[in-house]
Order: sequence, then C-alpha cells, then structure tokens
Amino acid sequence: MWNTAAALLILAVLLFPVYWMLNTALQPESSIAATEWFPLSPSLKNFDTAISTQGGSLLTSFVVALGAVVVCLALAAPAAYGLAQFGLRGGQGIVFATLITQMVPGIVIANALYSAYAQLDLVNSYLGLILADASLGLPFAVVLLRAFMVSIPSEVVEAAMVDGANRFTAFVRIVLPMSRNALITAGLFTFLFAWSDFMFALTLNTTDDVKPITLGIYQFVGAHVSDWGAVMATAVLSAVPAAILLVVAQKYIAAGITGGSVK
Repeated sequence: MWNTAAALLILAVLLFPVYWMLNTALQPESSIAATEWFPLSPSLKNFDTAISTQGGSLLTSFVVALGAVVVCLALAAPAAYGLAQFGLRGGQGIVFATLITQMVPGIVIANALYSAYAQLDLVNSYLGLILADASLGLPFAVVLLRAFMVSIPSEVVEAAMVDGANRFTAFVRIVLPMSRNALITAGLFTFLFAWSDFMFALTLNTTDDVKPITLGIYQFVGAHVSDWGAVMATAVLSAVPAAILLVVAQKYIAAGITGGSVK
C-alpha cells in the first residue's frame, strides 16, 4: 500500500508540469502569475494561435526528424553489423570511442559544424540540419544495434549464403528483419533526439528558412512573452508526436533494449 502511494506521489510530481502546461494552454487569457488551477472556461483559442504561427515549424521538425532517422539507421545498421559479426581488429576500441563521442558538449560540435557547413553551403538547409541531428542518435544506434546483432547466429547468415544470397542480400533479407525491434528502438530515440534538438537548430540556422519547433518556441517566447497561453499550446502540440510514438512503440522499445542482453 505504501509503495503504491509513494509511486502515485512520484508520478503526480513528474506529470504536474505536463498538466500545468495543458491547463495554461486551455485558459483563454493566461498570465504566468495569475493562472487558475483548473480551466473553468476552457478555450481552444491558444491552439488556434499556436497552429497559425508555429504550424510551419512543426512540419519542419517532422521532416528533419524523419530525415535524421533515415540517415542514422542507414549508417548505423551496416556499421553495427560489421562490428558484431566480422570480428574486426580493434572493434571494442571503436565501440568505446563511439560511446566517448556522446560525452562531447553539443556546443563544441555545433561550432565546429558551422565552420564546415559554411564552406559546404549547408547552413540554413534541411539537409544540413538532418545530417547534424542524425549525428545525435548515431552513437546510440550503433551501440544498441551491435548489442542486438551479436546475438544473431552466424549460421543463419551462412545458410542464406549457401542458398545463393550474397553478403548484402543476407544482411537486408535476414539480419535486418531479425533486428526489427532494435531498429525501431534506435529509430525512435533518434527521432526524439532530432525532435528536441535546440543547439544545432540555433547554431546552424541564421534565417527562418529552416525553423524547427524548438527554435520556434524560443523565438515565440521572445516575441509574445505575455501570451503564455499560446506558448504553452505550442509546447503541448510539440509534445504530442513524441508521446504518440512512445505509446505505440513501447513494446518494441522494451524488446529492442533487452534483446541484445541475452545470447
């Protein structure tokens, strides 16, 4: 009983910011200092304002996040398979170096990328932001997929090659389907990394041509600092895709994370 009560209390504390965000968004005239505890007269006016002013930013974030997932998995899957099955010399060192890259501060990477992007004409472009956001999930995806692919019996791949498949065909038709849960997990986390990215969005864009929702909220607060209802409505809309993906893919996430733990 006490454990249940403590769990509910912790859950309430964790979810309170989400409730307050939704509560503020549903109140027609909300100020940060005078917000009712409950939306006694709920209104969707703030959501209308959010969609009209930040709808383009939401679409930009969606395109960039999906692009980052495609790029990340296209690079991570073959790299993880090579580290898992080919017995490469120094493979453990490569995996360790991959983990170390996640410890580098984001601002350091963003500043280095800006110099390179300026020379490659990738500043203020969808491709530039997609590549940058893909790098956020790439180390995690490689490590996760490798842990899963190590558990795939080499005899399965060899049997496919005996039946006439080459190494690439066996990878595409045998290894990738068997790694579905890990691929979904890696793709989901890459999507979340890209969706919530602010550092690259702020550093690699100097115009409004490519403006993700995180940058849109940042600018929205500066331009409409008194209209907290619209700001919170934008925040609620930006949280919806991530929440839906987590609910839909939760069973794949559990299987993908634990799949590489048992061989």
